[in-house]
Amino acid sequence: MTAPKYLQRIVFLETVAAVPGFVAAMIRHLQSLRLMRRDGGFIHTLLEEAENERMHLLTFLSLHKPGFVTRSFVLLAQGVAVNAFFLAYLIEPRWCHRFVGFLEEEACHTYTNCLKDIDEGRIPEWKTMPAPDIAIKYWRLDKSATVRDVVLAVRADEAIHRDVNHVYASLKDGDRNPFE
Repeated sequence: MTAPKYLQRIVFLETVAAVPGFVAAMIRHLQSLRLMRRDGGFIHTLLEEAENERMHLLTFLSLHKPGFVTRSFVLLAQGVAVNAFFLAYLIEPRWCHRFVGFLEEEACHTYTNCLKDIDEGRIPEWKTMPAPDIAIKYWRLDKSATVRDVVLAVRADEAIHRDVNHVYASLKDGDRNPFE
């Protein structure tokens, strides 16, 4: 894979990656309002996950500006993902969290492969290209950080999302959020 292909893939995937956390938080929020009780601390963590995925997107958008076709596919993919995840989460939230955990594992593999390609010289520019300012501020990276450092930070985030979702999938009804 080349740098432009990675960027196109990452930008597209990150636009959809924020959907599960946001939709799950919205459903839990509405349920909390409807039942007039607290949700056990899940809403905040799910919104943080969605925001973190959005920051991944914004970071990589500073390196790649998608065209009309990509933006159209993003609109279509988000429309399908939001509605499908909404219905699935209403039916079986645990299954949805397990599914997202597996998707996040795939994201970890994608970023690991990207790091391998950087280190093996297939994307040499990312080894020396300065990290975007948005990434330096968000992850509190050193001013000398490179795009490779950003990929490391994003992969670490994806690993956390993977673990959180697998834990959520294993919780029983009424359990509190262990990450609160």
